[in-house]
Amino acid sequence: MKIATYNVENLFDMNDDGTEYEEYIPNGLWGWDETMYRTKLRHTAEVIRDIGADVIGLQEIESESALKDLKAELNRQGLYYPYYAFARTKNSTVNNALLSRYPIQSALKLPVGASRKYRDILEVKILLDGKPLRIFVNHWKSKSGPESERILCAKRLALRLKELPPDEPFVLIGDFNSHYEEYRTFLRSRKHNDTDGITGINHILHTIDSDNNPVTYGSLEKDATYLYNLWYELPENRRWSHQYRKTEEALDNIIISPALADGKGIEYARGSFNRFDPSYLFYKNKIYRWQQSRKYPKHHLGEGYSDHLPIYAVFTF
Repeated sequence: MKIATYNVENLFDMNDDGTEYEEYIPNGLWGWDETMYRTKLRHTAEVIRDIGADVIGLQEIESESALKDLKAELNRQGLYYPYYAFARTKNSTVNNALLSRYPIQSALKLPVGASRKYRDILEVKILLDGKPLRIFVNHWKSKSGPESERILCAKRLALRLKELPPDEPFVLIGDFNSHYEEYRTFLRSRKHNDTDGITGINHILHTIDSDNNPVTYGSLEKDATYLYNLWYELPENRRWSHQYRKTEEALDNIIISPALADGKGIEYARGSFNRFDPSYLFYKNKIYRWQQSRKYPKHHLGEGYSDHLPIYAVFTF
């Protein structure tokens, strides 16, 4: 079974809800119209089709309506997902979703905070030959804010994980807006480090040990609270999924629990983690994101895909 995660970059429908970004107001000044919407759906579906995942977590989906339209476009392109889940955060601009070829036993959302800047975490329990696997789809607060805001997201997630049976397998996926070694990369950033060096992804989720060393696949068995970030499966020069100016960042992550590495039941297939990076997702050595003209009149160009690359991993059961 292949599990993937993809921040699709602003998939907005054609309903005017009043919470849209200015560029995505239906039939507004930027030209977000039915033609642009259908183009964005086709491009997004093309990427998802080519990944070929059995389960895929999605970020930046505006609405359940947009998710259903994406499912329909995927069906036209030959990939059918009979099951889906969507976490609508009140007054949020974009939200988390999941598409699955396996039955969904339950789905719920984990509210992070009252502010609309915090997107609810989507928890989905799927069944694989009758065995449960929980998948948590995340989209943490962006780096326009300090680390303390992402720690709130991490603490909400960690609180829920503590409620699960210790031997129940789970996968954390999504756009964490955090590098897999955030505790090293953010130390010199006054804008981000307002937590005395403590990070959500590393310290709160325990992807590093008490000596500040990364948790390895082999060390998962030492502590039931340890979690393993799959970025370590790749050569260091390929450990990124997003570009900000000239900086390559690993904001998207797939993190597994010890139960997925204990040789019992559902297991992570070692060496299967990868970044989905075909040539058509790049233009002039940069990620070919959805294109908008900044010259007057500002408008959508109907070209490109997303500012993130998808990542995926294979699991056996």
